[in-house]
Amino acid sequence: MCMKDSFIEVCLIIPGGKSPGQNIDVFLRPLIDELKELYKEGIEVYDAYHKENFIMRAILLWTVSDFPAYAMLSGWSTHGRLACPYCMGDTKAFRLDAGGKACWFDCHRRFLPKTHPFRKDANGFRRSTRSLLGPPPELTGWDIFEEVSNIPVVYEGETSNPKRRDPEFGKTHNWVKKSIFWELEYWPMLLIRHNLDVMHIEKNVFENLFQTVMDTSKTKDNVNARKDVEKYCNRPSLHLSRRDNNKFSKPKATYTLTKPQVNEVCKWLKQVKFPDGYASNIGGCVNLKDNTFYNFKSHECHVFMQRLFPIVLRGMLPKQIWESILELCTFFRVICSRVLHLEDLRKLKSSIVITICKLEKIFPPGFFDSMEHLVIHLANEAILGGPVQFRWMYPYERKLGRLKRMIKNKGNIEGSIVQSNLVDELSNYCSLYLEPTVREPRNFAPNIPCSSSTDLRLSIFKHPSRRLFEKGGHDKILTQKDRDKAHTYILLNCEEVLESVWLFDNELRDSFPHFDEATLDKMKEKEFAKWLQEHVMNVPNKEHLRDIAQGPLTYVKSHKGYSDIR
Repeated sequence: MCMKDSFIEVCLIIPGGKSPGQNIDVFLRPLIDELKELYKEGIEVYDAYHKENFIMRAILLWTVSDFPAYAMLSGWSTHGRLACPYCMGDTKAFRLDAGGKACWFDCHRRFLPKTHPFRKDANGFRRSTRSLLGPPPELTGWDIFEEVSNIPVVYEGETSNPKRRDPEFGKTHNWVKKSIFWELEYWPMLLIRHNLDVMHIEKNVFENLFQTVMDTSKTKDNVNARKDVEKYCNRPSLHLSRRDNNKFSKPKATYTLTKPQVNEVCKWLKQVKFPDGYASNIGGCVNLKDNTFYNFKSHECHVFMQRLFPIVLRGMLPKQIWESILELCTFFRVICSRVLHLEDLRKLKSSIVITICKLEKIFPPGFFDSMEHLVIHLANEAILGGPVQFRWMYPYERKLGRLKRMIKNKGNIEGSIVQSNLVDELSNYCSLYLEPTVREPRNFAPNIPCSSSTDLRLSIFKHPSRRLFEKGGHDKILTQKDRDKAHTYILLNCEEVLESVWLFDNELRDSFPHFDEATLDKMKEKEFAKWLQEHVMNVPNKEHLRDIAQGPLTYVKSHKGYSDIR
């Protein structure tokens, strides 16, 4: 409930068309004063349930922001080779010679167990390099507080001049200022002060991976990346070759798709459909004329990364590369689950390091920027902070988008937002005192209770559902392939047929004890309908099973969409 739009309060709107940068502390001054009052003295509020007043106290649990705003709030710059706020000055990142950007290639073997074989691999990572170092020390809040104690705060005006910065900035540390949040007494005691945003990290990792595998114009596997491969790695198959016209020729990499394969992916994305409300139309981001992709939003990247990417690449890439990408997609899928288990998170914390190391043996050094590195810290944050739904930017991005749509006066943007937001909050608060009303969902289907004596339908057909469009629909003749798919789905998902499915499974295992599960599943899809027809033909009181065993009609009514409300 706390993540819903109506319960997200707007406590501050910073005026101006530019970001305040490190000067955001000047605008946060009133908020910090109120937080101090809420922690020490508290305020008197009314309890509507007990019908009495009480003193309410509160603390700031953590902040949620994207990575650039992380630097504004924490005081630790998120640029350069010391961008990681967890590894801090001990990242072992370096600047690429040809690419010119900070790179986190071969910075993750130090997080592996000391006996892991990757540590002694001198050819798969940086040339002639073995990893003997351990992970960087995990600093507590009090350790960090001691580091920033002598750094000036920004609202005193001492950090505005770059010449007054510490000469060790960018070499041993990335502290720009002492954040105003350290004025809170409890701030050093918190285990998480500023959250890494899973939404933007997942989006950036997906875009880097997708653009590289699809070999688009935004690929991380460009000419400069191949030059860095030649300097830092022992991978002769990826070295550039010079043509007669003094231009470089880039050999095809095993981790990229061919043009016919990219064309197949584009055609598939144009046809893929999702359950109602699950995702937007991803096919609208694909251009079939030149096989390009554009305008992937954060949620589309989220769905693509966790659901579609492993399906798209299966059979198109070598098995070793596909499995490494699958492990990364599975990691994001688990970390974004609504329910998290500590045992699973502890396993993820160690397995994601191995996954990143596998990717380092595949992709060039230019692929690994700060986003790929931050992935290894997400599992630990989930252990400390719980589900990411309370700690990522999705609800706040939607809130900000709604605020931007409130703008009516372009000459007075901030005032227009404040006025519209006040009206919206007042209407929400007033509705709390009115008789509660239930709003029907967008595709509401009434669940009409039916007694078992009168409703003879199978259980799979009793779920409330409806067409997405009242009008429309056309007659269609099912092909044999579509007819078999529909028939198999109904048979394997109907409660009344479960007992028969178990019997058929046991017969298959007894008849073919040496077959693996995949082969048995294929046989079940092909033979189960025929087996069911033979076994229920003469059984009394099984008319519904006999009917379903015959299969669906060939002539059906087709609609553009159908919503099954479970």
